[in-house]
Amino acid sequence: MAKKIEEIRNIEKEVLNLTTSPLYEFRVSNNYLPVVGEGSLHAKIMFIGEAPGRNEAKTGRPFCGAAGKILDKLLGGVGIKRQEVYITNIIKDRPPKNRDPVPEEVKIYAPFLDRQIEIIKPKIIATLGRYAMEYTMTRFGLELELKPIGKLHGKSFKAKAPYGKIEIVILYHPCVAIYNPHQLPNLKKEFKILIQTKPST
Repeated sequence: MAKKIEEIRNIEKEVLNLTTSPLYEFRVSNNYLPVVGEGSLHAKIMFIGEAPGRNEAKTGRPFCGAAGKILDKLLGGVGIKRQEVYITNIIKDRPPKNRDPVPEEVKIYAPFLDRQIEIIKPKIIATLGRYAMEYTMTRFGLELELKPIGKLHGKSFKAKAPYGKIEIVILYHPCVAIYNPHQLPNLKKEFKILIQTKPST
């Protein structure tokens, strides 16, 4: 456990001092914090989102705003405690105006995500939204399975990580229910896949 804590802290230090990032100046000028991730370092489930929003950048915590409240509700609906999972994003700093990440930013921040996966060794990686889906599926050799998220959400794919077999679960980002509250029941239904999926051994 001590080794995992040290390795995650090293990532946090590196991201904090990532002056080569195009988002570094925006973070510093707004007194924002990098958002590396939080949760159990022994989590069987890791959630990967896109990038921090304003609330997240102010606190340094992932999914602590409106989308985070929905995520907590979705987790509770399937009997999973937030502290039992690990939650992170591909991009560790907030993009201006909550815009979509650009390829250069993914290239800079994704290696930190790869290291987090290797440290925590989750059995299930649940992607939240299109960017997390595209990166994760490509990273684990599932690019031929890629389709628009509208066709893949709620599905699970078997993959191989350096430490063993994993399941990659594709989910809509919780913010979908902010823009369209009628989607919340659908999201709740889809989250059941997390307890139906048997982690590979």
